[in-house]
Amino acid sequence: MRLRDKVAIITGAGSGQGRAAAKIFAREGAVVVIAEWNEENGRQIEKEILDDGHQALFIKTDVSNEDNIVALVEEVINRYGKIDVVFNNAGIGFSANSEYKMASLVETPQTDWNSILGINLNGVYLLSKHVLPIMMKQNGGSIVNNASLNGIAGVTGADAYTAAKGGVVALTRVMAVDYGKYNIRVNCICPGAIDTPMIAEVLSVPEFAEKFAEGCPLRRVGKPEEIANAALFLASDESSYVTGLIMPVDGGVYAL
Repeated sequence: MRLRDKVAIITGAGSGQGRAAAKIFAREGAVVVIAEWNEENGRQIEKEILDDGHQALFIKTDVSNEDNIVALVEEVINRYGKIDVVFNNAGIGFSANSEYKMASLVETPQTDWNSILGINLNGVYLLSKHVLPIMMKQNGGSIVNNASLNGIAGVTGADAYTAAKGGVVALTRVMAVDYGKYNIRVNCICPGAIDTPMIAEVLSVPEFAEKFAEGCPLRRVGKPEEIANAALFLASDESSYVTGLIMPVDGGVYAL
């Protein structure tokens, strides 16, 4: 029960790493607020958590829309009176290629560039902006940002995504410095290739799956639960002296 009685907002909790984190956080005692734009996915994970005897609340949220974020935070405070943990997990990647072009810099239309940064970077900014004053009054809280290996290494093929995730890494550091005096910890996870819907299409091609495995010291792609467990550690009091950490969870790829 490492998150007993804590109120935790998880964005993008309807699938992948966010979904895994929602279930693990709930099992560890948190009231899990599922901030998810896909209503079907959000209600499904809410039902699963409630059916398991834990606490959850789905709130439909577009993290790139400030009005949505304000409404989310107000509803959480009205219901629970506090916010202890935020996992800024929501993001779009290769699975959104049919809607936003994941490509090199010169091949990326500006509208797609703006949309990708609007979700992947502005979403972190907006929720943090409206939660931090609450955590400051509480004199404590933990914010965990989900970036990517792309944010700390030169991974090609999705430059807007890479720029956004690099921004999340830099934002994590300055937030940790700015708000440490309020006992607010801000840390960042940088996942490598994780078996989620975001890269399912890529992993379905055998040669690409083999290439991922060969380029990883642990010789496999990661599981969503492995990212969720890292987020749990950073969200919990077990990491009470950890802030400003940029944590690769990538099977050792960043060490190469």
